Amino acid sequence: MPQIHRLDSRQADFRTRLDQLLAWESVSDEAVFTTVGDILADVRHRGDAAVLEYTARFDRLEKTAVAELEIPRDRLEQALTRIAPEHRQALERAAERVRRYAEHQKLSDWQYTEPDGTVLGQQVSPLDRVGLYVPGGKAAYPSSVIMNAIPAKVAGVPEVIMVVPTPDGQVNDLVLAAAAVAGVDRVFAIGGAQAVAALAYGTGTIPPVDKIVGPGNIYVATAKRMVFGTVGIDMVAGPSEILVVCDGLTDPHWIAADLFSQAEHDEDAQAILVSPDGDFLEAVAGAMDALLEHMPRAGIIRASLAARGALIRVRDLDEAVAVANHVAPEHLELSVAEPEAMARRIRHAGAIFLGRHTAEAVGDYCAGPNHVLPTSRTARFSSPLGVYDFQKRSSLIHCSAAGAADLGRTASVLARGEGLVAHACSAEYRIDPPVDDR
Repeated sequence: MPQIHRLDSRQADFRTRLDQLLAWESVSDEAVFTTVGDILADVRHRGDAAVLEYTARFDRLEKTAVAELEIPRDRLEQALTRIAPEHRQALERAAERVRRYAEHQKLSDWQYTEPDGTVLGQQVSPLDRVGLYVPGGKAAYPSSVIMNAIPAKVAGVPEVIMVVPTPDGQVNDLVLAAAAVAGVDRVFAIGGAQAVAALAYGTGTIPPVDKIVGPGNIYVATAKRMVFGTVGIDMVAGPSEILVVCDGLTDPHWIAADLFSQAEHDEDAQAILVSPDGDFLEAVAGAMDALLEHMPRAGIIRASLAARGALIRVRDLDEAVAVANHVAPEHLELSVAEPEAMARRIRHAGAIFLGRHTAEAVGDYCAGPNHVLPTSRTARFSSPLGVYDFQKRSSLIHCSAAGAADLGRTASVLARGEGLVAHACSAEYRIDPPVDDR
């Protein structure tokens, strides 16, 4: 039976043990920060030349110009025709579902007119250019391309630039095909902190973007953290997480597989099951033991469960809801008889999967909602990636003459109270304007 933490809410030290299990510290140490900082500064200073040198060093890809690292659009289309028909069909169906869901997220302009004729409102605009980082090498993440690029395109972003490392020149056709399906505009075969720097600062060949999204290793995550402010970023994500609340009536093998679906990501991933039924918790543990021998990534799953996994027994489902809200998980499955009622009591979760038949895995690929979700308890204050992350809001203020006079008096009092006389004068001049409001 795989090693996994067992907690019980009746234990006096339950909350302490739970918080210790949830604790996650970034593995960015001083050496990582120093290395990334040096790369960022070098690319910012030397542009294309630095990108070429780092690409040759880290990806063993020798080129004489960054333009040679750009993968042309027709190459993306070729990849779409080369992949297996079932892969293309799956990509296109997933993209269509993500696009349909994203259409519902678009923010809109609005305004209203006050009795004195003053108009207030909001104007929404897309970002001009977005950068998308996609991990490369042996791993293939076409789903990341779809989930990050399509909301940007639905938001109206004119240009999405994708960067993807291609160590030793190995290009993944699934990733390129996903870029074609998602409408990515330009693709460069670069990766690592140098790719983040190129997107943030521009290099001469690669134009600077306004926001960088997408997953990456610790160097990529650290680089995104360090360029934030120069550009926007989606988030600095921690390890993947799942929390399942079950009443004990779902097939234990289903729940075991759901827990494995996140544990297999990496050794730091977290899989937690919460139930008031102690016998069911043990049944799931037994199912995990039986299922594990069929898992190609069994070693990773074992390490993940031993380090950060947990089976938690609670007094009742009300307490299960309290635990879920405290954990604020990235993925939350409510495998219970009345999931909709329980969902209304959930305040903190990245994505909520309702009912016994809703596996978290469908959310990763094709359900429609975005799979880029807050981790490490940040669901307490942040939300999934969406169209709104690629739109900006500008406030609209259009004062009538009467409105300028009315608001000017209030502004004058507050400005003089703050000692900002020029502010007060600016408002006061319009209290009794010498000409009509045109």
